[in-house]
Amino acid sequence: MPVAPAATRTKKPEAASVSRGDALAARLARIGLHDAFDCVLHLPLRYEDETRVVSLADARDGDTVQIEAVVRDHAIQYRPRRQLVVQVDDAGARDPRDAGLTLRFLHFYGSQVRHFSPGTLLRIRGELRGGGFGSVFGREMIHPHYGVIERDTPLPDRLTPVYPSGVGLGQAALRRAIGKALQSVTLDETVPEPWLRRHRLPPIDEAIRLIHNPPPDVSQEALTSRSHPAWQRIKFDELLAQQLSLAKAHARRRLRTAPPLPGGGVLVDRFVRQLPFALTRAQQRVSAEIADDLARPHPMQRLLQGDVGSGKTVVAAIAALQAIDAGYQAVLMAPTEILAEQHFRKLAEWIEALDVPVAWLTGSLRKKQKASARDAIEAGDARRALGTHALLPEGVHFARLGLAIIDEQHRFGVGQRLALRFKARAGVAADREPHQLMMSATPIPRTLAMTYFADLEVSTIDQQPPGRRPIVTKLIEATRRDDVIERVRHALAEGRQVYWVCPLVEDADRDEPEPPRSPAKRRASVSSSEKLQLQNAIDTRDALAVALPGTRIGLVHGRLSGADKADVMRAFDRREIGLLVATTVIEVGVDVPNASLMVIEHAERFGLAQLHQLRGRVGRGPADSACILLFQPPLSPTAKQRLRTMRETQDGFAIARKDLELRGPGEFLGHRQSGEALLRFADLQSDQALVDAARETAVAMSRDDPASVDRHLQRWLRGGDELLKA
Repeated sequence: MPVAPAATRTKKPEAASVSRGDALAARLARIGLHDAFDCVLHLPLRYEDETRVVSLADARDGDTVQIEAVVRDHAIQYRPRRQLVVQVDDAGARDPRDAGLTLRFLHFYGSQVRHFSPGTLLRIRGELRGGGFGSVFGREMIHPHYGVIERDTPLPDRLTPVYPSGVGLGQAALRRAIGKALQSVTLDETVPEPWLRRHRLPPIDEAIRLIHNPPPDVSQEALTSRSHPAWQRIKFDELLAQQLSLAKAHARRRLRTAPPLPGGGVLVDRFVRQLPFALTRAQQRVSAEIADDLARPHPMQRLLQGDVGSGKTVVAAIAALQAIDAGYQAVLMAPTEILAEQHFRKLAEWIEALDVPVAWLTGSLRKKQKASARDAIEAGDARRALGTHALLPEGVHFARLGLAIIDEQHRFGVGQRLALRFKARAGVAADREPHQLMMSATPIPRTLAMTYFADLEVSTIDQQPPGRRPIVTKLIEATRRDDVIERVRHALAEGRQVYWVCPLVEDADRDEPEPPRSPAKRRASVSSSEKLQLQNAIDTRDALAVALPGTRIGLVHGRLSGADKADVMRAFDRREIGLLVATTVIEVGVDVPNASLMVIEHAERFGLAQLHQLRGRVGRGPADSACILLFQPPLSPTAKQRLRTMRETQDGFAIARKDLELRGPGEFLGHRQSGEALLRFADLQSDQALVDAARETAVAMSRDDPASVDRHLQRWLRGGDELLKA
């Protein structure tokens, strides 16, 4: 959720911002500072202590210190490279032997030389080092901060903040802009005082001003680690805004109407009785939760989560049949054609005897087939529709849509989920919208669900169906590749089938953030990555064909057409293919019970959730199953933790918690889902107590003080809550 706090204005807006034509305003805007209120919440990364001066005699090499010194001489040297070298004497040194210092500037302007006339008094801050080439004295500073002063120039009485900056925007300019903003705004209180006392939090205006201008006796460690009470207040307010916004979204949803879809229909009863297996207790529980929501006249917005293979599809089928029993249509949208077809085949197998017309709509269909499917959906002849993004274009209209199901919901952007809802609303009635069920095989940790999914009801399938066998996970170095091929040969000889997943070309989870790139460069990079990944898959297929003569090997990757992918997957399902070489297109939705061995090459390049999803493609039949994670040393610390977690547990919820810990919420959920980075200040791992406090306060404020709720949201969201509608 984007967080861009505002504040109470004490001057006209024009007085609080720099004119549009000003170059400084343009540079500030590039880092997201568009007005004084953005500047107020642009908080320091760290601080420099310029409140005291030390003597060179008391400083040690490696210390960052501030001294006052008199210029003795300066010169521009050209060996080993062009540089400005300034010799200064400590103005307060007791012993002349301790007074000398060399200042070295590798990048400088000609006008700077005027600052270093002999006899000029400077205040200098930098890191002391042993003297290098050309140093007259034993110690030096490279590119120190300095200023020309008079003998009576006072020292600052506050720590000097260092802010996140941008190209062409120095710290001095930033400090001036933020100082001006602090003078032009006042942050009045939006949280009732009893709640501040309860959670021992300072007033917001006091907290902001202390963070920008802390006195020297404040712990710098507490400020930079964001554990100081002033920082706790900032993080609390951010989390409170989020909780209040979600509560308002929930309340708004209760005011909207949806078609009541009562349970107890004939189709649901027949469907459950004809299933070749009994529903688990967990499936029965979540089905009852969903059925109860569907019967209400308000739109259901529920997240159905469960581990790989926990049986979410059958629960979604029961919900769809409840809508069809009530005289409405149901649609299921999946992110890939492989997953959509898997649903289609599974449902066809289950509901064939129920005589429910189903429409199938994906991008790979021929034009005539697409038109036929659209016509059936619009006329209401197709009671159930399945497909991919092809369900979203304007030409697709629903006659009487009562339930929209989105599988692997985190793979769809906010706009796509909203588009399906609004499209569906037109098909029901102008004042109604359909119920919505979102499914995810990536379990959401409790902390994240409380913070980002508080507007959703969450149903969790926490029980595996009987017969799901444990999967043995082995970590094997790439140097033992021949041993792995021998293991594949043995599995094939026993009549089993094998997946061999090719490596990603770019790291799934980078240890360092990727530098910003233009959209054109990103597209070029993705295209290049896809080509390299395809070549990897082809090379792997060819190498395995040589090592395993006589084995029929299939190849599936993202550049195949939907129809070609489906052909390969059908051949694998019919056991016509023994070994399937694939990229990550098989991550979800592939269900081949005879496949009992999964090999993931360069496993260190994959994220935890992706590894867990891939591993879940095996272990679906009666045979013992294994997943081999081939890795290339040396491993980064993060990669070690990921692979160790995969070896130690198959619990998707434990894996999700570790994934959240390693990646943080913004990466865990994905930017496509959240729109922008989710939290600027709070951290869900270290600030759990503040999450709980914010939830408690939000409930009380929503009930007792709606005026404060509105003012708090206006300050912190500034229209950013649109994303919560998805």
